[in-house]
Amino acid sequence: MISVLIILLIATNIITIYLLNRKEIKKYFAKSFIKSVNLEKVNKIFESEKISENLYGPKKDVIVKSFCVPSGQDIVGITSDYEAWILSSLSKISKNIFEFGTCSGKTTTLMALNSPNDSKIITLTLDSNQAKNLSLDSQDNKVSIRNIINESNYNKFIFSGKEYEKKISVMFMDSRKLNTDEYLNKFDLIFIDGGHTYSIIENDSIKAFKMIKMGGIILWHDYVPGKTSDKDVVKYLNKISKYKKIFHIENTSLCYFNNI
Repeated sequence: MISVLIILLIATNIITIYLLNRKEIKKYFAKSFIKSVNLEKVNKIFESEKISENLYGPKKDVIVKSFCVPSGQDIVGITSDYEAWILSSLSKISKNIFEFGTCSGKTTTLMALNSPNDSKIITLTLDSNQAKNLSLDSQDNKVSIRNIINESNYNKFIFSGKEYEKKISVMFMDSRKLNTDEYLNKFDLIFIDGGHTYSIIENDSIKAFKMIKMGGIILWHDYVPGKTSDKDVVKYLNKISKYKKIFHIENTSLCYFNNI
């Protein structure tokens, strides 16, 4: 009887410790296997320019047009201002851009505002009916499935009706049905921020590797080890980083691949 009580007491203590520290425990077991690098490693446009002996500033290449989403707007998975600046800066040197995951159109708008006048941007999303009827694998992250539905509520976007909308083409479809034949080796910049389930992030990445041109760059959003909604993103990128030169950008949730 005493032995049983001791076992129950130990089990209770273990459960209590886990419940009190589960976030830290999850982070420990969801470690990043991807090397983090300084932003200057991504592209030379991010190298600082010396202004004086004790002051460095950005080059003109990374002075961008930007905006902030008004406070109170509940947009799931929105990029930080720093991440948005990185994406905007890379758009300035990109004529052909593809985006997996439009959501509100914030990042699409930033890319349109900052890319060359003759650039073309394709952004792929789902409408609300497509999202609700999406067929997914049984092992796909349930939180990510909910976010797919929440992010597919838009039939108009931040860029809708704006002058720079002429640069943008919106595709309403499941990215797993996208035929890449006409897009092989075409894009200077590909931004992957669509569905965060394993089956979708795998699909979008495999297609992006076919679509990126030599010298182009692929960016993934939401590489956040320990965060439940992003666990499939972390799992997949950790896996392919063993044979693809993928790096994490310090102080962001962005990972990148330079096709060089």
